[in-house]
Amino acid sequence: MLELRHLKSILAIAQTGKLALAAKQVHLTQSALSHQLRALEDYYGISLLTRSRSGVVFTPAGERLLELARMVVSETSQAERDLVRMKDESANEELRVALECHTCFEWLMPVLDTFHARWPQINIDLVSGFHSEPVDLIEEGKADLVIAGIKARSKLLTNFPLFRFEILAVLAPGHPLRHCKTIQASDVAGETLITYPVPVEKIDFIREILQPAGIHYKRRTAELTLNILQLVASQRGIAALPNWGVKSYVDHDYVIARHIGAHGLWSELYAIASRQLAVKQYIADFVQIIRQQCMKTLDGIELL
Repeated sequence: MLELRHLKSILAIAQTGKLALAAKQVHLTQSALSHQLRALEDYYGISLLTRSRSGVVFTPAGERLLELARMVVSETSQAERDLVRMKDESANEELRVALECHTCFEWLMPVLDTFHARWPQINIDLVSGFHSEPVDLIEEGKADLVIAGIKARSKLLTNFPLFRFEILAVLAPGHPLRHCKTIQASDVAGETLITYPVPVEKIDFIREILQPAGIHYKRRTAELTLNILQLVASQRGIAALPNWGVKSYVDHDYVIARHIGAHGLWSELYAIASRQLAVKQYIADFVQIIRQQCMKTLDGIELL
């Protein structure tokens, strides 16, 4: 009765802490995952999980299966990678990665370390510079995989969903808007908005919030996240940045962050590759590493 798919589901539950998120990770609906768990519990006649508003907790029986899952899933994945290498031991491919998101470097480097440990024969090269239209690099033969905020529409490309994240308004601790629980479009009128040097249509805060409301603002650009935060902290303006990019600075009271609008401003990330490359096992593994590792280390994100 116990199958590899069950162990992968149990491992996903442990990694995410919630059935809904775990279901996304193993590509099931939440009801299908719940049915899978009930079938296991009925078969063995013992409870595996207890559920609460804050998430799920493994029973001793569930912990035993989780222990098995960690060992078996890891060994199975390693065996699959070994088989790929054995099929063509001479394979020494290059994976050129381009980024649309400036702050992605903060979580991408640990991902690359994990990927290199699993696929040492794949040489990873980050395409230098930031690109407002990085998907074009695939079509031009200058990149193999792109991390971008929107899906590619070409039928020649494959989109791999990664996760969604919240964009926060970032202010100096002494800014007049510090008392606002949320930042509305009208609050930004006349403010200086500090952004990366990219076209305005690539900036979610401008495209989704300010432009539809007809808000007039000043704009200043900076290349690095740290430079943007330094300008914000010295009250040269405000910014809108991903939650993971500002968390440590907020925790140390260097800046403060506020939600944007009544429901927050959310954005998405996708990995994009050509259909020919997308079938490679190491591409699927690269995407899975991003989803799993970011879910563990980045607060406030949701898997797509």
